[in-house]
Amino acid sequence: MSKPESLRLRRLEAIHYYVHDLDRSRKFYADALDFAEVGTSDAATTERGHQNAVVFEAGATRVVVSSPRGEGGRAWRWLRKHPDGVGTLIFEVEDIDHTFKLIEARGGTPISDVTTTEDDFGTFRTFSITTPFGGSTFRFVQRDKYTGIYPGVPRTATSEGKNQFGFLGIDHITSNFETMSPALLWMEHVMGFEKFWDIRFHTNDVPGQREGGSGLRSTVMWDPRSGAKFANNEPLRPHFRLSQINLFHEDQKGDGIQHAALSVKDILPAVRALRARGVRFMPTPGTYYDDLPGRLVETGVKEIAEPLEVLRELEVLVDGEDFRKYLLQIFLMDSAGLYEERDAGPFFYEIIQRKGSQGFGGGNFRALFESIERQHKSEGRLR
Repeated sequence: MSKPESLRLRRLEAIHYYVHDLDRSRKFYADALDFAEVGTSDAATTERGHQNAVVFEAGATRVVVSSPRGEGGRAWRWLRKHPDGVGTLIFEVEDIDHTFKLIEARGGTPISDVTTTEDDFGTFRTFSITTPFGGSTFRFVQRDKYTGIYPGVPRTATSEGKNQFGFLGIDHITSNFETMSPALLWMEHVMGFEKFWDIRFHTNDVPGQREGGSGLRSTVMWDPRSGAKFANNEPLRPHFRLSQINLFHEDQKGDGIQHAALSVKDILPAVRALRARGVRFMPTPGTYYDDLPGRLVETGVKEIAEPLEVLRELEVLVDGEDFRKYLLQIFLMDSAGLYEERDAGPFFYEIIQRKGSQGFGGGNFRALFESIERQHKSEGRLR
């Protein structure tokens, strides 16, 4: 069977996050994560779109944050249905006419035709489509030599002198579904993505330790040309309704994007400094590090450069699949936990450093799942 024709994606350029409180987001990205605030929507764009937009950058990582200004805008419509969350993913493409034609021919649903904007920064072309990712949309942009950020969002600063934690870009996106098969078929047949990896497990499989527990089934899809990866989860019986994936669905008020992984140059000093700034991470029990040497032997990694006691201190996770090919990662507390406000939403960030491994460690996948399960139990949401 021949591979589907590529959409010619260049990269996953940015996430567009819709929030109630823009000032709180400014403090998080600029003060805590040391992103640069590089652009703000101009008066005409703000009035036309009924929302204020601010763009933050660190390395090749870009986050657009919008908050409603009155009624009728995209952020307002999102927040009527959902808590704060990622409502749009933005992809840069090589040839937007090719991308549009291919998506429409495959049964995708464009929200508009390709629009072209000419301004002082050059020519900018874009269109958006609906997706199975809850209320989230995908936006495609072709910028070629366009030197601005986005039309109507003039650059107000550079990122020079910021990004002390060494963020590089968006490594992958993880989404939760009540049933993920429709999304997988859509990603394969409309987006032309390929299956990359999968896993399934349930936390009641540890003898004598759990009477309840929860589980998931996960499949990672990717675009080989751009390297964009999407991990997709659904609940696994028994205790389907107690699964944290189902609880996410209740908190999100639908399917949607659970977290975005941001890659960094050196995770250990980054996490140490982020903790010093008060950034909170999901906890990892000491038993994880007690078992880590044996797990590294089982996975074939065997040797890592980082001292075990430093990993334990910072609660950084390790996984891999081959000799000295591994990854290091850690997960921030979700927004609802960070701000102690349910309307802040269940979205969170992962920080990842890849050291030869380009995959998804099954052990860490489970460690994250169990960490969220512990959090839900502490909140009285799981038995």
